[in-house]
Parts: sequence; C-alpha cells; structure tokens
Amino acid sequence: MDITAALSALGADDNLLTKQHKADLDNKGFAVFPGLIDDEWLESLRTRFEELCEKEGAHAGIEVHQEAGTRRLSDLCNKGPAFDLVYTHPTVLAAIHHVIGRDFKLSSLNARDALPGEGLQGLHADWGADYDGQFHVCNSVWLLDDFSAENGCTRLVPGTHKGPNQKNALEDPMAPHPEQELVVAPAGTVAVFNSHTWHGGTLNKSKDLQRRAMHGYFTAREHGQQLNQREYLRYETWKRISPAARYILNVDVD
Repeated sequence: MDITAALSALGADDNLLTKQHKADLDNKGFAVFPGLIDDEWLESLRTRFEELCEKEGAHAGIEVHQEAGTRRLSDLCNKGPAFDLVYTHPTVLAAIHHVIGRDFKLSSLNARDALPGEGLQGLHADWGADYDGQFHVCNSVWLLDDFSAENGCTRLVPGTHKGPNQKNALEDPMAPHPEQELVVAPAGTVAVFNSHTWHGGTLNKSKDLQRRAMHGYFTAREHGQQLNQREYLRYETWKRISPAARYILNVDVD
C-alpha cells in the first residue's frame, strides 16, 4: 500500500475538488466545503461527542491537549465508528493531498467546544518554521454546530501560508488581524486549511451557544504524529477499518 493506492481505494480523486477549491487552497490557504456531513451523520457525531464528554469528564482530551474554557476530546479514531469517515472522507483527503502534495498520514483527530465567554486563541500556524517551499501540515475543521461571529468561529488570515512563521511577524497574536476572515458557516460544513496559514479560535461571545467541532489534522508522512496512532490503536478499531484507512492512520503492517 502507498498513498496513491490508499487514496484510490477510498475514492479520493482530484476531480472531487472544483477549480475554485483548488484556487482557494493555493491562494488563500483554505477552502470551505458546505454540506459534507449529512443530517443523520451529524446527529450521530453530536450524540457521540456528548457521550464522550460525559464519560471522560475531567480526563477528556488528555491524550493530546486540554484547554481551559473549552471541552476537548482526543483520540477519536478509537472512540466509535461514527468517526471513521472523518479521516477517510474522499473530498477532504483530496484537498489534503492537494495541499501537502506527497505522501501523508493522519496526525490526530480531536474535538473542541469553546464555552460561552471563552475560546479566544492567538493567531498561530501549526508549523513552527518559515515557509521552505513545501507544505508539511494540513487541517480540517468539521462543524458540528453553526459557526457564527458570536459563538467563537475560526479565523484565518488569507495568504499567510507562504510567508514567515507568525511568531516572527505578529506584535499581538490575540488581536484581530485586519485581513482575517471568519469561518461563518452552517453545521455540516468542513473547512480545510493549510496549517501553515495563521488561524485561531475567536471568543464565544454568546450566552449559551455551542460551537462543537472536530479537527482532522494531517502531516507529511516523514514527520511524527501529534498522537502516535500505533501506540493508541485498539484492536476493535483495527478490525473495523479498511487497509486503506489503516494506511492513513499509519498503523498498517510494514
């Protein structure tokens, strides 16, 4: 198995991307795909999100990251079949491949819900060095709730994926950027963004609105994973998923 065979087996064809999607990924550093999560699947993802938050309690998200003012979940690949298509979705994989341009794997599959009055993140990139002519990481944000300017939607700064790392360029990463764009979109949307692009969560200014989202984060295959999928792999997951899915997780047998 290699990335070409895995993508073919999963139906991740470049033709799933429109010319506009490709232009947005190339020029802005992100593209938005409305309606990738149908209503039935969306409800199952929301249900499982709440079940896991209740079950894991204070330990939720601990495998990768916990964050004050948010509900976090991690290692979702091993926490139910509802999540299987998140890291194997053909359109999303085609977009990830378009960005990274070479062999890649899932780095982590997590979830985040910024609570009212919380959630503001400084603008950041997920790659800690200046652009070197290659893209190394790419993320996908799966909207389980409507994203609005009120409930802490994601912000991105177009075109910053080909510039210097944000640590060398921003005086105040918490402040609004004059060129930032907000991902305002309905539940069921997926936004794919080149993770060299400056991005961050905004403040949930609402009194009671949720902004649950999953993050399917991918990396070029030569790099380590945010969560070592081989270390965490459960036998029931291995049995359930296809050889191509195992390749994307990097848990296939060498």
